[in-house]
Amino acid sequence: MITIVDYGMGNVGSIQNMLKRIGMASAVASTPEQLAGAGRLVLPGVGAFDRAMRTLRETGLSEALEERVAAGVPILGICLGMQLMTRSSEEGGAAGLGWIAARTVRFLPQYGSVAVKVPHMRWNTVRPAVPGTLFDRDETDARFYFVHSYCVECDDPADVAATAVHGREFVCAFQRGGIMGVQFHPEKSHRYGMRLLERFAAWKPALVPG
Repeated sequence: MITIVDYGMGNVGSIQNMLKRIGMASAVASTPEQLAGAGRLVLPGVGAFDRAMRTLRETGLSEALEERVAAGVPILGICLGMQLMTRSSEEGGAAGLGWIAARTVRFLPQYGSVAVKVPHMRWNTVRPAVPGTLFDRDETDARFYFVHSYCVECDDPADVAATAVHGREFVCAFQRGGIMGVQFHPEKSHRYGMRLLERFAAWKPALVPG
């Protein structure tokens, strides 16, 4: 069972439909109480960083999410949901959840001689950085649908799970243990999105020798 966090700023229905297509049961949680027993989480997001963080805090969802993440519950942030996992965003002044040592920055209209269309709104090829949970390193054809004006910069390269290029190379997926984020929309990315969600649903923490 995957629990989707509904705080009024995500494509909850589309995510549920995609999970149904891969045979995965899902539930929607809009209160801290509904998150209490969640064993696997998806944090979606579309819209403004500050508004999202304010909503999560005012509803008590941020505290409930902190508790689940501290307990080792796997979580996947999608688009704005990924950005919320960082320390902060250039979009506003609110502090993020801070689960990943990273910050969210704005795409510039130009990088050197390369003009950049903002927002980045198109299908784009994703380049896995290391073998990991969400991608097979040998995947060279993985394409996902993006809609965003901001992207994440990770402090530690070891957290980078995949990159894409839009004017410059940028982080489009990260992972630190059970905390994962993707900048694109797997729920809009057909078979590539289905494959990624299947891998997230099947992920289990590595056993540490005792």
